[in-house]
Amino acid sequence: MTKILVLHGPNLNLLGKREPEIYGDVSLDVINSRLKALGDEFGLEVIALQSNSEGELIDALQEAGRISIGVIFNPGGYTHTSVALRDAVAAIDVPVVEVHLSNILAREDFRHHSLIAPACAGVVSGFGWRSYTLALRALSDIIKTA
Repeated sequence: MTKILVLHGPNLNLLGKREPEIYGDVSLDVINSRLKALGDEFGLEVIALQSNSEGELIDALQEAGRISIGVIFNPGGYTHTSVALRDAVAAIDVPVVEVHLSNILAREDFRHHSLIAPACAGVVSGFGWRSYTLALRALSDIIKTA
């Protein structure tokens, strides 16, 4: 089966508890389960990983470039600050879709700019947990047409 990495950045392990008015009340485990079920429908093996560490996220992206055919990536707060993650996305040879639960353009000004997005195939933002499933659908289509 073809592998897709779903990479969750800092604080996403707190989903369902952390600011539910912004991020919703669905836990990360539920999101991952939904993605794995949808991946099965598309014939894709979804591998999910969460880390609060920038270095671990970089390592996971580099590994994804070797073992998967695409990445769904929610860089969390690193979206707006990490040149190193942007460079890791640019360095791998598989499409990456950036994901955000909230609409980052409707939030604080500092969240309006993503350092990661220019290195990605696309961005899905503002649909809560559905942002991930929309990203998986898009990534599946990108892979099929490549």
